[in-house]
Amino acid sequence: MITQTTTSPDAEPAQRTPLVVRTRSELRDAQMRWAIAGPLEPGGPDAAPGQRAVVMTMGALHDGHLELVRRAREEAGPNGQVVVTIFVNPLQFGAGEDLETYPRDLDGDVAKLAGVGADVVFAPTPDVVYPDGDPVVRVSAGRIGEVLEGEHRPGHLDGVLTVVLKLMHLVRPDVALFGEKDAQQLLAVRRMVRDLEVSVEVVGVPTVREADGLALSSRNAYLSAGERERALALSRALAAGAAAADRGAAGVTNAARQVLDEAEGVVVDYLALVDPVTVDAVADDFSGSALLLVAARVGSTRLIDNQAVEVSPDQR
Repeated sequence: MITQTTTSPDAEPAQRTPLVVRTRSELRDAQMRWAIAGPLEPGGPDAAPGQRAVVMTMGALHDGHLELVRRAREEAGPNGQVVVTIFVNPLQFGAGEDLETYPRDLDGDVAKLAGVGADVVFAPTPDVVYPDGDPVVRVSAGRIGEVLEGEHRPGHLDGVLTVVLKLMHLVRPDVALFGEKDAQQLLAVRRMVRDLEVSVEVVGVPTVREADGLALSSRNAYLSAGERERALALSRALAAGAAAADRGAAGVTNAARQVLDEAEGVVVDYLALVDPVTVDAVADDFSGSALLLVAARVGSTRLIDNQAVEVSPDQR
């Protein structure tokens, strides 16, 4: 069933609530109506056509997601269509992970999307995305899915890429926007689009942080007040590593590791300085652009974060 909050037809975008669709046919209808409606801005049929932009989420939206949607609106243009997908993808959760308890609040998410540029929310159930049950044929992340996140969450990136490709086929976007906080995921999506010749432009959007540096994440809702304070060690470690960029690759990781070692209640899965294209660990004599990645558990909550670092040879 298609649902939409009633608004004046000539309301400004800031006052509009997006159309919510749950099935493939409803999504196609929304796409068709946009395709035949013509330009929304003054200028008649000669006005510049827009693009379709998509932001893929699992819901529990926060300001980081909303910034993705704002950027999607810019990419789509005033006559484009912005689609936000909300789907908790079972394929990317491993045994013992938080699939059943992952926060879900579709009504709240739609309310947050009102006014940030979303036109359509596609919120399918698993049987809509996977009508034949778990897919037999899936996308493999290859060696990108075997290290770091892949080592600690086997099969995770395969599940991500499988649903991303399916949603790309269903939504048919010109451009897809992903947050840079999930750096390895973004790299894997870019590689999939390149290797499999998917006609979609992938745009990365910088991480949105709280004033104290904590990277926004839907899983932050799991943190108690004390755990949230301890979680700040991740962003502090990244900042320390970036500040040591003139001490070479080893100096970067050592500075970040010291902060994490001194933090109470933070159990580190990995800390790595990697090539931002291949996600391979850089050598000690490396210089140039790199990504400092960290994943850690604070209480029962697993968090990830990253920081771009321009590494120069050790000057000491």
